[in-house]
Formats: sequence, structure tokens, C-alpha cells
Amino acid sequence: MDLVSLFEAALLGVVEGLTEFLPVSSTGHLLLLGHFLGFESTGKTFEVLIQLGAIIAILAVYSARLTRVALAIPTDPSARRFVIGVLIAFLPAAVIGATLHGFIKSVLFETPMVVCIALIVGGLVLLWVDARHQPDTIPLRTTDGPAHGWQGQAEANATYDDAMRFPLRMCLAIGLCQCAALIPGVSRSGSTIVGALLLGASKRAAAEFSFFLGMPTMAGAFAYDLYKNRALLSFDDAALIVVGFVCAFLTALLVVRLVLDFISRHGFAPFAWWRMIVGAAGLAGLLV
Repeated sequence: MDLVSLFEAALLGVVEGLTEFLPVSSTGHLLLLGHFLGFESTGKTFEVLIQLGAIIAILAVYSARLTRVALAIPTDPSARRFVIGVLIAFLPAAVIGATLHGFIKSVLFETPMVVCIALIVGGLVLLWVDARHQPDTIPLRTTDGPAHGWQGQAEANATYDDAMRFPLRMCLAIGLCQCAALIPGVSRSGSTIVGALLLGASKRAAAEFSFFLGMPTMAGAFAYDLYKNRALLSFDDAALIVVGFVCAFLTALLVVRLVLDFISRHGFAPFAWWRMIVGAAGLAGLLV
């Protein structure tokens, strides 16, 4: 292991932290950057394992709220419904991801062209959904039932504005949308945010539910990939992973604290354009 490898690991960690909770595909960015840097990790394990830094960052930011939910589970039905909703949303991608793990890692992760195309197509979809979605200032609905006290068009435009009170059927639908992110470049957060927006969530609530869903999804991917590749890891791999982990944690901590306010003000269009620019640049680099 040399200083160049450590620098590349640090750079990839920063990119992971910056992109994990944005709808731009952290995996797609890591795979493309690693490809053009010539950075190779055993079985592409590095790209998955440094997600632990981002997981711990979001746990740190939401620790107080998650603690309140955990303590309320025995007595509060809404707390239990929230936990069940996140688990329901987590299951589809977990089952399909485990079933297709070999194909995803050996084929999709090794095909940069797929990543570029997914970034561009996903950017177009995100731009379309962002443009058609009503601003977060419209009347709100935060329960399973219909909104009360609103008439006519206001009733039709009501949204779910509380990520912790999404209906269970809505959680399942978002979880099914997350399965698209098994294709690198699609984006886990992007697919869940698009699904939530189309189902009536406000932009801020869609992003926040994506954060919550990311915790078990990323932790599950981390644990499963570590188990599958335990025999392939070496001490050098561990050192690079630690460097990437620390950088991912610090940058993700900053992103999680700032991104919700940014999304509330600017929506998702900036991320859509970024995806398309990166995808197009990647295609140009691959075809030259």
C-alpha cells in the first residue's frame, strides 16, 4: 500500500460521503471515479464497506429522534408503525439484492457504461418529477386518512409531510422503487425519493424517509458484502477501508445536516442536472 492508494481511498471516501444521501448515486460516482483512477478493490468491496461511515453519520444526526422512537415502541402505536414501515420498505431490495448479488457485483458493477446511462436516465426522471411536483407549501396531509378542512383542488393537492407517518402501503411502494437502485447509477436515494414524490410526499419528507430507509438498507448491504468477501480481504484492504470510512463519515455528517434545507429551497433539479453532466462526461471518457 502506498500514499497514492491512500489518497485515492480518501478521495473516494469524500465522494461517498458527499453523494450517499443525495439522489445522484454514490455507487455510480465511486465506480466511475475508481475506473478512471485505476483504483481496484477486491470484488468491489471497498465501495460498499466505506458506506459504514455514512451510516454512522446519519445515526449520529438522528440519534435523539431514533432514541425517542425506540423508547416509545412499547407504548406508542405510531412509533411501531414507523418502524414496521421502514422494515417493509427495506425488504424488497434486501431479498432481490441477496438473490442477485453475484450478478450485480460481477456484471453491473464492472460495466461503467451501465452506470453512465443510468445516471443520465435517472437525471431525466428526477428532473421531470421535480418539475411536476407541487411546492412544499401546499396543504399537508400527515395521516393515513383523507385531509380534513380542505376543499376542491386543495384536497387533491394535499401531501404527506411527515416522513415518520407514511402509510404502510406507501412504504411498501417506496421499497419496491428502491429495487431499481440495484443497478449502479440509478441511486438508492434517488429511486426512493422519486417514488415518495409520485405517491404524494413533500420534497423534504421524501428526502427524510430516504434517510431513514437508508439506515437498514446500507447496514444490510455492508454486512452482507463483508460476509460474502470475508476470505478475500487483506490487511491492506482494511487500511484503505478505514481511510475511506473516516472521510465518508466526516463529509456525510456535513451533507445530512445541510441537505434537507437545500432541498426545501431548491428542489431536486440541481441534482438531476449534475447526474446528467457526470453521466455524459463518463460516456465521453469511455468512448474516447
